[in-house]
Amino acid sequence: MGRAEQTVLPMRIVIDQPVVGVAYSLQGKDGHPLDPQISRAGEALAFDFAIRVAPGPKYFGDQVRREGAERRFVYIRVGQMAGDPDSPWTRRIKIDIHDIEPALLDRAIAEGGMIETRIIGTGRDGTPACATVRPIGRRLL
Repeated sequence: MGRAEQTVLPMRIVIDQPVVGVAYSLQGKDGHPLDPQISRAGEALAFDFAIRVAPGPKYFGDQVRREGAERRFVYIRVGQMAGDPDSPWTRRIKIDIHDIEPALLDRAIAEGGMIETRIIGTGRDGTPACATVRPIGRRLL
């Protein structure tokens, strides 16, 4: 599939309620941390990036990871994985993108908007979230 059939779509992941003092980052193309951020007072953290969407829909991009034929997701790295060697945490958060509502995806492509996905960055036990984290909301900006 050629890039001519793909639409660039801006994305934003917002981490609400991150653990204070813990580094969070996108996972870059090479698997390394990209744009590490630390919440100093519990404020939300935001990560902007772009994906490419082809008919189907099919998802591509430096931050897009795949699992099987359908599942596509983005990793948020936490603690040591986000570049903080002194952190007691070595985790990743998996955020699915293949399940973006078709109507929202169509609107974003047609209007040229950004899709914002919000997650909670703290697990029930008070430590940084990890594994697959379901969005608490998605909207078009």
